[in-house]
This record gives sequence, C-alpha cells and structure tokens, in this order.
Amino acid sequence: MLLRMYLRWAERHGYQARVLDLQPGDEAGIKDATIEIDGEFAYGYLKGESGVHRLVRISPYDAAKRRHTSFASAYVTPMVDDTITVDISPGDLRVDTFRASGAGGQHVNKTESAVRVTHLPTGLVVQSQAERSQHRNRENALRILRSRLFVHLQEIERQKTEARNAPKKDIDFGSQIRSYVLQPYTMVKDERTELKVGDVHAVLDGALDPFIDAYLQRKET
Repeated sequence: MLLRMYLRWAERHGYQARVLDLQPGDEAGIKDATIEIDGEFAYGYLKGESGVHRLVRISPYDAAKRRHTSFASAYVTPMVDDTITVDISPGDLRVDTFRASGAGGQHVNKTESAVRVTHLPTGLVVQSQAERSQHRNRENALRILRSRLFVHLQEIERQKTEARNAPKKDIDFGSQIRSYVLQPYTMVKDERTELKVGDVHAVLDGALDPFIDAYLQRKET
C-alpha cells in the first residue's frame, strides 16, 4: 500500500518512478522494495517521509474480520550525481549474484541476474533485480550504495555535531511519523505536525502534498 502510494504521488507530479528491487513477503504482500523517483526537488519533497508508518484496518487475512495494526518503515535517500564523489574501494565490496524472484515469466529463476552488494566496512547491503541484465542490476546496486553511503557519512558527521552541542539538542518526535486508520473510522494523522485528513483513501492514492507541505513548513519554522 505504501509502495503504491508513493508511485501514485510520483505520477501525480509527473515524476519518473521505477522499481529497482522488490522482495515479496513470505506469505503475502511485500517484504522490501526499492524505488527511484526522478524529478525536480523530488528528494526535497520526500525526505520527510522517512520513518515508521502505522496502518489500522480490518485484516483481509483474518477470517474473524478483526481489526489489526501493522507497521512499515520508509527510508528516503538522495541519488548522488557525478558532482559528488564517494570513494568506494573495490576491496571493500562483496558482490553476490542470485536468481531473481517474483513476476518475470520464463526469465525468472533461470539465470543469476539479480545482484546483491555488501559494503564490508559499514555493513550496508543493497540489491537490484529489476533488470534482466546482471550488468545493469550491478550498476543500479552500486548507484544505490553510493547514495546510501553518502547519507551514512553525513549521518556520522551530524551525530558528531550533536554530541558537541548536546545541551542544545531539541527533543523530537518518535519514529512513528504517520497513522493511516481505515477502521473503525477513516483518518490519516501525522504525528509530527498533528495534521489530520479524513479521506484516507485519497492519501493512499497519492494525495500526500498536505502532509509534505506541513512537514516542510514545520522544519522551516
């Protein structure tokens, strides 16, 4: 549901979006997915979406039709371009290939086209299996790794700065950033800005701009 929400948001804004990796759940749904959204200010708009998202609904997997609460996390990073240098030593990488899973017809599970790259010093792991070519999947995985490593290094510097300025640190909200309630009433509430929207179905269909605008205004003030 979150994957579709962000893809629909990108479509509403005329952005290009493509799924770089998708891991089906063990029984149903999606275990993990990586998407790339390309468009002007895309990261600036979406950077506030990182965090835990909470869903309350009548579970379609419960024969008793009871209300269930579930959680999923989103992590947003910028795709760094050629103007930003992130040095990655080939000796720091472990590259594994495996057979792609999921939809794909006869190609799936016949060739080891999927690629998983592990950055040994940091433990960061990325993978790509969206392309039929192992070479293209490797390129995608390395691009994702460069971006995540760039953010990782920025985070280390931020933590060092906060440690130096510990008395000045603000108390922020918890990791749960937003709740989507479909039962017993319908409402989407952002825990950081207190913004509430009653049309949960519109939000899940990509109408995220009120929440994005409220978050950016809060950060600005």
